[in-house]
Amino acid sequence: MIRIAIVVGSTRPHRRTAVAARWVTQVAAHHPAVTAGEVAFEVVDLAEHSLPVLDEPLAALFGTYHHPHTNRWAQTIASFDGFVFVTPEYNHSAPAALKNAIDFLFAEWNNKVAGFVSHGVHGGVRAVEHLRQVMTELQVANVRTQVALSAFTDFEITDPAEPGTIAPGPHQEPTLNELLDEVIAWSRALKPLRQEVGQVAGA
Repeated sequence: MIRIAIVVGSTRPHRRTAVAARWVTQVAAHHPAVTAGEVAFEVVDLAEHSLPVLDEPLAALFGTYHHPHTNRWAQTIASFDGFVFVTPEYNHSAPAALKNAIDFLFAEWNNKVAGFVSHGVHGGVRAVEHLRQVMTELQVANVRTQVALSAFTDFEITDPAEPGTIAPGPHQEPTLNELLDEVIAWSRALKPLRQEVGQVAGA
């Protein structure tokens, strides 16, 4: 079975990102590949992993992790075939917590696929532009389709201190389904490569 993580890319209290991730999860649950039992989506919430600021003595490229929190995180990410990152945009980029979590690991990301659901005043598109560069360095394929949720038109917000409720425009769910199609297809296509690399590593 193909396993895909829906990564909640913000750790702030009252996160609008968590609201967006729930919507992604609800839509993904009705995908034909999920109902057929071929694909499973699972939420991975950075706030539940409590990663400190990167504290490994060696670069992740070496694949030697010293801390229990890193090894737990590595096991979590290694178990997935692909990722849907749900991210806000902070100051023209992705949240520091998300970049930090990504930087803890290397091989666990390799030869997998990523799609992006972003949100913000400008739909979060600038955060995704940075994440695409990072994913490429980690040998993660990026799908073309992106969901960009506007704070003005895709959420109902009455109090800026609260996350509000999601109210995606009529084009957003079809776009999300297209993104999920691409992530699933690439996850399947890259599976032989992941298996080949795993066999070599275990030789």
